[in-house]
Amino acid sequence: MGKAILFVRERRKIEEGEKKPRFAFVGSVGTDLRIKIKHIRKKELEQIASMIGAEVVYLEAGKHEEEEIEVGEEE
Repeated sequence: MGKAILFVRERRKIEEGEKKPRFAFVGSVGTDLRIKIKHIRKKELEQIASMIGAEVVYLEAGKHEEEEIEVGEEE
């Protein structure tokens, strides 16, 4: 993989006008970057990405739905 990628998603419990960081850092690929925080502001994220030449991927936060998954044995 050539280019570094940073994965983030919007925090779930955020309210209008809240002065807390909006994004939760999920992980990274193609870099040895270590982020020591759980939540990050968009501007900070974009600054880090531009400094290391990384792409930022904003993951969609899906609704928490229960799914039934059948686990079967291979025949």
